[in-house]
Amino acid sequence: MEKVIYVDHSATTYVKEEVIEEMLPYFNLKYGNASSVYSVGRKSRQAVDEARQKVADALNCGSDEIYFTAGGSESDNLIISGIARANREKGNHIITTKIEHLAVLNTCKKLEEEGFEVTYLDVNKHGLININDLQNAIKDSTILISIMFANNEIGTIQPIEEIGNIAKFKNVYFHTDAVQAIGNIKIDVKQMNIDALSLSGHKFYGPKGIGAAYIKKDIKFYPLIYGGHQEKNKRAGTENVPGIVGLGKAIEIANKNIDAYNEKLNMLRQYCIDKIFENISDVKLNGHPEKRLPGNINISIKGVEGESLLLMLDMNNICASSGSACTSGSLEPSHVLVAIGLGKDNAYGSLRFTFGEENTKEDVDYIVDKLTEIVNKLRLKG
Repeated sequence: MEKVIYVDHSATTYVKEEVIEEMLPYFNLKYGNASSVYSVGRKSRQAVDEARQKVADALNCGSDEIYFTAGGSESDNLIISGIARANREKGNHIITTKIEHLAVLNTCKKLEEEGFEVTYLDVNKHGLININDLQNAIKDSTILISIMFANNEIGTIQPIEEIGNIAKFKNVYFHTDAVQAIGNIKIDVKQMNIDALSLSGHKFYGPKGIGAAYIKKDIKFYPLIYGGHQEKNKRAGTENVPGIVGLGKAIEIANKNIDAYNEKLNMLRQYCIDKIFENISDVKLNGHPEKRLPGNINISIKGVEGESLLLMLDMNNICASSGSACTSGSLEPSHVLVAIGLGKDNAYGSLRFTFGEENTKEDVDYIVDKLTEIVNKLRLKG
């Protein structure tokens, strides 16, 4: 079988062997319900507590500030709607951006139906917010700012610490969707004045179906799921012990190896960008040229359609994407690319490569060779 080159790590990653090994006993040998009082259950509870501490250590927060969820989307929903509804007596105004993940945007739209007011900040051509726009948007009724750490499509990293400082000064809660940032950026929620944060295990070589929400102690929030007393009465449902264990192990490994990982991905990214621009004309890099995730490349190629590119790359055993996996079923151009000012033609012609630890320079050489052939072929047909 020919080698498949996978460059869509922003969509998902594989699960590392060390993570699988850590999880396996909790499927059959240590299968107890973590909420049970007998010994088999207590072993599961201990594993959950240890994983919770690993997540807390990675973020520099207390373990009692970590709540396990089914993934990043649930964490976004829990934090935004939970904090908004529980603190409505303080105000009804939320600030976010036009380039957030749909888990944030659609939650905000739902809250608007309930009478909340939402300000959607513009971004510049690189996908960065204007700090003055943020400051000017805050008013007496503002209770929450939700701005993603790094964009899942174009990779742009926001000035999170600066946003956190503003939120703290204005006495407004600050949430960041850090699903793409964990494993790529060192995060200290105390230093950055982050009050709430969302993350998902399958973005940093952990399992799918497990995520976590950091919510600063003493912040009042309502649950999304009602039932039992799990997760300190904030997230009902039997604990996914194998998933939680896997998440804990994955974030521990990611934090430990973050510098070497970033160095490799930065090298691959720049090598790939240089080769693309050397070999293909009329290419535009989307997102910030420097303030971006280490493994992210998002380009628009004039005269070609993104879906055709993807299909032909796939025929050559290259797995890439045109944007977020959560919007791949949509016929509309990416809301992120529209927000940074790309016309529909350029937005439809976008392509995203996101590298991971198994990728090599040889992979990049093969990708660029095939991409050049495909673009030339498609332009001739056009």
